[in-house]
Amino acid sequence: QVQVVESGGGLVQPGGSLTLSCTASGIVLSDYYVNWYRQVPGQQRERVATIDYSSTNTYYPDSVKGRFSVSRDNTEQTVSLQMTSLKPEDTAVYYCNPYRATYKYWGQGTQVTVSS
Repeated sequence: QVQVVESGGGLVQPGGSLTLSCTASGIVLSDYYVNWYRQVPGQQRERVATIDYSSTNTYYPDSVKGRFSVSRDNTEQTVSLQMTSLKPEDTAVYYCNPYRATYKYWGQGTQVTVSS
């Protein structure tokens, strides 16, 4: 059984930083591209970062470009999302989404709240 676990969420002040981590059991995470998504209640899930197998290619939408950075450690089988210069509008539940071809997995998410 595949289990994806996000961690590192919490409450942070505007302008602050937070790093989220993603681990997985039941799959070899380094065999998967990984997306990070976020979702606010009542809104569609938004992709905020993607990283390929070897960290050669990454993707960020304009809303987070220059502030978020995705990385992976294939030895440790982890994927991280470093978030800086956080804004109140970054408040959401953040999800890790490993995927390969038709195989897609989701964690339960971790809450990030940006507030003073």
